[in-house]
Amino acid sequence: MRKKILIALAVIVLILAGFAGFVAMQPAEFRVSRSATISAPTSVVFAQVNDFHNWEAWSPWAKLDPAAKNSFAGPPAGVGANFTWSGNDKVGEGSMTLTESHPHDLIRIRLDFVKPFAGTNIVEFTFKALGDQTVVAWSMSGRKNFISEAVCLFMDMDKTVGGDFEKGLANLNLVVVARK
Repeated sequence: MRKKILIALAVIVLILAGFAGFVAMQPAEFRVSRSATISAPTSVVFAQVNDFHNWEAWSPWAKLDPAAKNSFAGPPAGVGANFTWSGNDKVGEGSMTLTESHPHDLIRIRLDFVKPFAGTNIVEFTFKALGDQTVVAWSMSGRKNFISEAVCLFMDMDKTVGGDFEKGLANLNLVVVARK
């Protein structure tokens, strides 16, 4: 009987070790990106993204928790602008700080999550004029720790976050077209 228990434990240890090895071999970095053509000039689209106060109108996460506590710090727009939130399980807790702002070209943001998982990612928006329209690309990249690598075996981050980016870009288009 004791021998069977030891064999069962050895099998469990081997399975766990194999799973841990498989997880450890997953890519440690990720990048999610989506783009859309917005029916407005680059200056108008850029202004919407460059000011965190505008995000409530188009962010795919803004409506998920109307009771979320939000605060702003630093300048109203551009480099140094900061947005902090704390909400339900759907939006979590964290902050965004605008680290680069090149008018009509690029916005880079440091995104720090506190809940549900701690982590830091880089978010970028690029803007390209296309006649009287703007091609906007929204991307997020970062490093995954061991737990994130394991979670991503069961959850497709590109599909999940990418879908939110698609909704946000569609909302952004609606907002800027309405304000033209």
